[in-house]
Amino acid sequence: MTMVFFLPLSNTILSCFKDNSVFAWEFDTLQCKYQLPTPVEGSVFLYKVFAITRDGRIFVAGGKSNHLHLWCLESKQLLRIIQMPTKVRAVRHLEFLPDSFDGGSNQVLGVLSQDNIMRFINIETCKLLFDIGSHEEGISTAAISPNGRYIASVMENGSLNLYSVQALTQEVNKPPPPLFKVVEDWSKCKLGANKLKVRVTSGRSERPWKSRGSKIQTRSLKPQVNTSLENKENELPGGLNKKRLQALLKGFGEYPAKYRMFVWRSLLQLPENHLAFSSLIDKGTHSAFVHIQNEYPIKSRKLLRVLQRTLSALAHWSAIFGETPYIPLLAFPFVKLFQNNQLICFEVVATVVVNFCQRWFEYFPNPPVNVLSMVENILAHHDKELLQHLIKCNVTSQVYAWPLLETLFSEVLTREEWLKVFDNIFSNHPSYFLMVVVAYVICSRAPLLHCNQTEDFEYFFHHRNNLDINVVIKEAYHLMESTPVDIHPQHMLDDFIPLTKGQYPVFNKYPKFIVDYQTQERERIRQDEIAYLRERQLVHELEAKAQERKVEDETWYRKQELLQEAEEQRRKMLLEEEEKLAEQRQRLAAVKRELKVKELQLLDAARRRFLKYQQDQRQMELKRLDDEIARKASVREQETAAAAQDVEVRQMELESQRQHFEQHLIKDQETVMQEMKGEIDTSRRKADLEDHLVQKLMEVDREEKQKARMVAEENLAKAEQKCVDTDWRMQALHKLRCEDQDREEHYKEIAKLLHDNRVKEAELLRALKEAEEKKWQEVTQKKAQLEAEQKAAAAADEHRKQFLEDEMNDALELAEKLQKEDGYFERLHDLKAGHAETGLGFQQVPKSGNVCLNDLSASESSSHGRRREELACKEWELMAEVRRLREKLTSRARTRHSATRFSATKWTP
Repeated sequence: MTMVFFLPLSNTILSCFKDNSVFAWEFDTLQCKYQLPTPVEGSVFLYKVFAITRDGRIFVAGGKSNHLHLWCLESKQLLRIIQMPTKVRAVRHLEFLPDSFDGGSNQVLGVLSQDNIMRFINIETCKLLFDIGSHEEGISTAAISPNGRYIASVMENGSLNLYSVQALTQEVNKPPPPLFKVVEDWSKCKLGANKLKVRVTSGRSERPWKSRGSKIQTRSLKPQVNTSLENKENELPGGLNKKRLQALLKGFGEYPAKYRMFVWRSLLQLPENHLAFSSLIDKGTHSAFVHIQNEYPIKSRKLLRVLQRTLSALAHWSAIFGETPYIPLLAFPFVKLFQNNQLICFEVVATVVVNFCQRWFEYFPNPPVNVLSMVENILAHHDKELLQHLIKCNVTSQVYAWPLLETLFSEVLTREEWLKVFDNIFSNHPSYFLMVVVAYVICSRAPLLHCNQTEDFEYFFHHRNNLDINVVIKEAYHLMESTPVDIHPQHMLDDFIPLTKGQYPVFNKYPKFIVDYQTQERERIRQDEIAYLRERQLVHELEAKAQERKVEDETWYRKQELLQEAEEQRRKMLLEEEEKLAEQRQRLAAVKRELKVKELQLLDAARRRFLKYQQDQRQMELKRLDDEIARKASVREQETAAAAQDVEVRQMELESQRQHFEQHLIKDQETVMQEMKGEIDTSRRKADLEDHLVQKLMEVDREEKQKARMVAEENLAKAEQKCVDTDWRMQALHKLRCEDQDREEHYKEIAKLLHDNRVKEAELLRALKEAEEKKWQEVTQKKAQLEAEQKAAAAADEHRKQFLEDEMNDALELAEKLQKEDGYFERLHDLKAGHAETGLGFQQVPKSGNVCLNDLSASESSSHGRRREELACKEWELMAEVRRLREKLTSRARTRHSATRFSATKWTP
C-alpha cells in the first residue's frame, strides 16, 4: 500500500496500492464504496504522491514520470493527463494552492519535481503560472498556508524561505490584453503646435467590423475642443474607452462572450480590494443567512456556499443588507455568473447596489416608492392608455415594476438575454436601468391590455414571456432620448461612481434608525427567547428532579414490600424443603439396600462368566496349534516333491546344453581352419557363418531356449574370429564395408522381430559376458601353460558343482540385478573394450557396424594352432559356466511371468 488518507468534508478513506489501484472506503462500516478504474497509458508509472482539492472532488496522482493523472471523484473517471515540461522526470510532492474565493474547487496545483523546483500550474488551462526555487538553490520540502497567501519552503542548504503568493501572482492577475489600443495623446508635449500627431500602436483598426488592413499607419488629427477632458472621462482600466465600447455595443447589440467579463470589470472599474474583502469573509457567516438553504434550496452546494458568503460579506459591509429580504434575489444572477471568483462577484454586486440601486432604501422596509414613481411617470408620458388600464385593474407599480427591479430581470429573461441587457445597462447611465423596466412594460402592452385579474399581472412579471429583448433594448434607448427633462431619472440619479480602492465606501443611504430599531428588536427578541428558554429549562429540570424523587420514593416502598413478601415465601419454602429432605433420606436408604443386593448378584455372575471364557480360550488355542502343525507338515512334503522334480529337470537341461555346446564348438573349429586358406575364402566363410547365425537366431524366435543359445554362440564366434583373423580382416576392410552395411540393415530388421523375447536373451547374455571376461583373462595369463590350464579346467568342474549348490538361494536376487543391466549389444561393446585393454589387438568404432582392426604382430600370426588349442579348453570351461547360469535362469523363469518385456536400448551390431 502506498498511501491512505481521508477525503476532505467526508468520512471516506482513500487508499492507493502499489499496482495503482485506488479504493474508497466508508469509515463507519469499512465497506468499499467504489474503485477508480486503472488508467491506460503508453508508459505506465506507479503512483507515489497525491493531492486533493478542498471540496473533495478532484484527485491528482503523480509518480516517477512527468505525467499527472487528474481524476474526478464524483464521476469516478480520469478527466485528463497533464504532461509537465520535459525537464520534469519525477514528481516528489503535490499540493493545491488554496483560494478563499473558489469555494474549495482549487485550480492552482503546486508540483515539486526531482530538480528541486516547485512549479504552479492551472489544472484547467494547463498553463505554468509561476515557479519557485532554482537549480543552484533547490527546494527540499514545501508547505502552503491554509489561506493560500504564503508558501514556506525548506531549501537544500538548510535555510527556510517564505514566499508571498500575492507577489508571485502579480503578473498572473493582470487583466487580458485590451481589445483596442488607445491613441496616445502627445498634446502635453507639444502645446504650441497647430497639428497633433498621434501614432496608432496596434495593427487593428478602431472598429473591428470595418477593418481593412493590419499595417501600422500614422495620421495627423486636428485637435478638437475639450478632447482631452472627454478622453479622460471615457478612459477605463485596461486601456479601454467607454465611447468606443458603446459604439461597439450599438453595432453588435452585445459584447463578445469571450471578453464580456473583462469588459464588465473595466466598465464597473472594480478596485479588487483583496484585503478588505478578506476581512469581510473572515467575519464568517452572517446570522441573517445561516439558514439560507431553507429559504432558497439551491441544488448546487458550491453555488449555495458562494451565495451565502457573498450575502454575508454584504451584510458585514452594511447592516441594511442583512435586513433586506430581496438582496438574495438581486445578488443571485451575479453569484451564478462569477461563482469561481468571489471577490469579483462581491464587488460587482456592491457596485450595482451603490449605482444602479440608488435611492432604493430610503423608504425601507417598504419598496422604493420614489423610484417606482419615476417609472410610473415615464410610463404615463409614453403610454397613457396602458397606464390607465393598469390603474383600472388596481395594478400599481409595485406589481409591474418592482418584481423586475428586485430580481434584476432574472426571472423574466434567459441567460443570454440577461447578459445582453446588462451589457447595455453597465455601458450607460444608471437611469438606463429604469428605462429598460419601462421599455419591457411598453413592449408587453398587447398581452397586458388583455389581462384583467391581478393574479394574471403578477404571473406575467414573475415568469418568462415571448418578448424580443432586442426590441426592448432599442425602446429603452428611445426612451432615454425622448423622455422630457423634468421626469427623466438621469437628473434625479447620480452618475456612476466606482468603488474606492483599498477600502470599500460607507453605505448608509437608508433610514438607519429603522434598521437599528429592527436590529435592536431582533436582538431583544433573541435575548428574551434565550431567557425564556433558560427559564423553561430550569422549570423542566425542577420538574424532572421532583419526578425523579417521587419515583425513587415509590421504588423504595415497593422494594420494602417485595422484601417482606419474599421473606415469607422463603420461610414457607424452607419448611417444605425440610419435609422433602426427610422423605428423600428414607427413599435413599431403601435404594442403597437394593443396590447392595444387586451388586453381590452381579459379582457372582461375572466370576462364573470369566471362568467359562478362560476355558473356551484354552480350547481354541490348542485347536489352533494342531492346525498349524498339520499345515507345516503338508507344506514340507510339497516343497520336497517340487525340489526333486526341479533337480531332475535341471539335470536334463544341463545335459542337453552340454551336447549342444560340444557340437557348436566342433563346428567353430572347422570354420576357423577353413578361414585360414585365404583372404577371399575367409570373407566368404564369414558371410556364411553370419548367415548361419542369423538362421539360428530366427529359430530361437520360435523356441525361447534355442534363441538364447544361438545368440551366445554368435557372441563367442565373433570374439574368436576377431582374435584369430586379424591379418586378413585388415586387408579386406574396404571391400567388405559396403556388404557389412547392407547386412547391418538386415540385422536391424531381424532385431525388431526378436524384440519381444529380449528379457531372457539379456539375462543369458549377461551370464555369457561374465564368462567371456573370465576366459579372456585366463587366456592372457596362461598362454604358455596349456597343460596346466587343462588340469585347472578339471578342478573348475568340481568347484562349479559345489558353487551351483551355494548359488541356489541367491537366484532371485541375481535375476533382478540382471534385469537392470543394459541390452545385449551394449554389453558386447563393453566386452570389446575389455578385450582392447587386455591387448588382444582390435578396436571397435562407433555403432555404424564398421570395424577397424589393429595390426597383429608376426608372432601372433604364426601361432594360430596354439590358440585353437587354448580356445578349445576355454570353451569347455565356458560351457560349464553357461550350464550354471542356465540353472539360475530356469529357476527364475518359474517364479516370474514369461511375458515380461525387457526395456533395452535400440539394437546396434
